[in-house]
Amino acid sequence: MSWFEFDWVDAFTDQAFGGNGCAVVHGGAHLSEEICTAYVRETSLVECTFTGPSDVADVKVRYFLASREIPFAGHPTIATVAAMRSRGMIEGDELVLETGAGLVSIHLNGGEIEMTQVAPQFGDTVPVELVARTVSLPTEAIVAQPQMVSTGLPFCITVLRDHDALKQAKLNVDAMREMAASQGYAGTDMLEPFLVTLQGATEVGDTYSRLLMAPPSPSEDPFTGSATGAMAAYLWRHGLMEKETFTAEQGHGMGRPGQATVTRVGPSDDISGVKVAGQGFVLMRGQVDLPE
Repeated sequence: MSWFEFDWVDAFTDQAFGGNGCAVVHGGAHLSEEICTAYVRETSLVECTFTGPSDVADVKVRYFLASREIPFAGHPTIATVAAMRSRGMIEGDELVLETGAGLVSIHLNGGEIEMTQVAPQFGDTVPVELVARTVSLPTEAIVAQPQMVSTGLPFCITVLRDHDALKQAKLNVDAMREMAASQGYAGTDMLEPFLVTLQGATEVGDTYSRLLMAPPSPSEDPFTGSATGAMAAYLWRHGLMEKETFTAEQGHGMGRPGQATVTRVGPSDDISGVKVAGQGFVLMRGQVDLPE
């Protein structure tokens, strides 16, 4: 057993108990997947990160759900950088992270942490009927063709007609597994649709989203930075968002309001990257004893 320093950070917010929490375990990138996923379950958080040295970047970051390792995640990236900055581990305002999805560039701009997600990959469209069953809504609640999009992690981007539909959505796990299998993701539990409306939760927002999650993860994610990047790319690609920079909101219905500034890199028909920026609040700090 060994002691590791950790920080518990609320990401995409500037205050305690907002946005999405993530525990950052410093120096734990060498730990096994079994130990890391057990730690996530112990915290009851959606995701945690484990950092370590890198030969190709400033720091290596590994991302874990309660069930498995994933290549990249948005709010844990914001949380990791916020934790490192709070400990004086970052010099200057530029940083490069080594992740399972590739190198991720970070820019620090005052209180905001801006990550540049990789160029979006646009995958297959998903039948409206199958997505509607997955989120327990009528087909007419979906107003654009759902599509798989990834800026580091794939999501089924689904545009809903209004806030009422967004509020009423409930995850049907069996239908979700059917949808995952139809897209070649059989055996995974991470193909939940990312639901978005083209109206903010507040007057400041341009979009308002939800991500319903399957066990063993919590039932809903307060803020999903990776899906926000994929969602933005989808909206730009299909002409649903005219602004090159807009404000994305999520988590308000859970009492954990979060906000991100999203910026397109390149033209809408040839997006070379998506910048997602937000703040991080270090809520608590301590040590954890984990077996190596």
